[in-house]
Amino acid sequence: MHDKISLKEKVGYGLGDAASSMFWKIFSMYLLFFYTDVFGLAPAVVGTMFLITRIWDSCFDPIVGIIADRTKSKWGKFRPYLLWVALPFAVIGVLTFYTPDFDEKGKIIYAYVTYSAMMMIYSLINVPYASLLGVMSSDRKERTTLSSYRMVFAFGGSLLALWLIEPLVNYFGGSLNSKSGWLATISVFGLITTAFFWGCFFFTKERVKPIADEKNDLKEDLKDLLKNKPWWILLGAGIGALVFNSIRDGAAVYYFKYYVSGNINFDFSLFGTDFHMTPTSIYLVLGQAANIIGVIIATPIANRIGKKKTFFGAMALAALLSLIFYFFGKEDIFLIMGFQVLISICAGCIFPLIWSMYADSADYSEWKQGRRATGLVFSASSMSQKFGWTIGGAGTGWLLGYYGFQANVEQTTVTQNGIQLMLSILPAIAAVISVAFILFYPLSEEKLQTIEQDLNEKRDLNN
Repeated sequence: MHDKISLKEKVGYGLGDAASSMFWKIFSMYLLFFYTDVFGLAPAVVGTMFLITRIWDSCFDPIVGIIADRTKSKWGKFRPYLLWVALPFAVIGVLTFYTPDFDEKGKIIYAYVTYSAMMMIYSLINVPYASLLGVMSSDRKERTTLSSYRMVFAFGGSLLALWLIEPLVNYFGGSLNSKSGWLATISVFGLITTAFFWGCFFFTKERVKPIADEKNDLKEDLKDLLKNKPWWILLGAGIGALVFNSIRDGAAVYYFKYYVSGNINFDFSLFGTDFHMTPTSIYLVLGQAANIIGVIIATPIANRIGKKKTFFGAMALAALLSLIFYFFGKEDIFLIMGFQVLISICAGCIFPLIWSMYADSADYSEWKQGRRATGLVFSASSMSQKFGWTIGGAGTGWLLGYYGFQANVEQTTVTQNGIQLMLSILPAIAAVISVAFILFYPLSEEKLQTIEQDLNEKRDLNN
């Protein structure tokens, strides 16, 4: 339990989120675009599908957490899922981007089935992966470091996906509207994610054991969660942060395709093949690179001033910068790119903090109640994150429909202004909500030190 986490294990843990984040970021940035501009569905239909399927998926997360808490294997509670689910994760991901030649009703049914299956399989591997953080170490600073490694690899995986997605689709299919190009590209990423998940399984280790080897009681676990005040506050702050990110992410492709003028392109060679990056790709890649900077600086700042203050400052600054973003015209390409970097640095600071804080809330619950249910805490936390993504993703589709968006045609002034709002004012409101919640977070660094010492003493007595 007190073992120092090696660099190899930290890297191994990071590989898991590199895999998850590749598909997550592709879904966030491109799936709505794929459904409207490639598959041929109306944006409002897709928005409703996102809402229905993600609400079910969010509710499915705690079920996975409850099952994982009760899993017993020679590999532990959570690691086995990285081994078992990696390949189905890739296969279902590919099927999500397959475009059968159905009529409109058939396409809608196919989208519902494959996307629902993808979100459930995502939960089956990502909830145990997230829970793994709570049992790799009992040291809160070590957890923050692990969480930072996780986020660096997460944004690194996202960066790789966003750097290659459009060039690969164009390479395999000739254009961003190519069905075969999307299928081949997602197949490539499926192979990569499988290898990364298996790497995470082989390189990591579960260490932290409950204070007492007691029989899990679901009713008591749920009662403990409902009494966990820090967790409830993180739930609200997390939903706000995810809405902030998901609206910006979902609207970015439309912002450049239908609003921004100017032709900034970047050509590069990979393995002897020439690829072409669009302004959209440049914007998204800059954002992911800036996210990594935010992740890297989050840990030293949090170690100096505390997680709560770091979270508050980053989210408040992101809200302010997003408000300013609204006033940029379509010709202000360098300001657009520059503010994307600044906002993304702020957003990058948030995610290693919030997952580390969820681990702290699990410790708080065990300290307060004498019982530990890491899987339930993290699955419920993942559920809240997906609710934020659900609200943002569904809202993006509905807002596009509300503002009169029509795929592959020139947009009206009203529609263009609506897309502007989705990159600026609307995310800023979500960021302010997140800031309001985090103000009430009660676990100071001094309190966490006391909790950590008490729990370690109890564990030592029981071992």
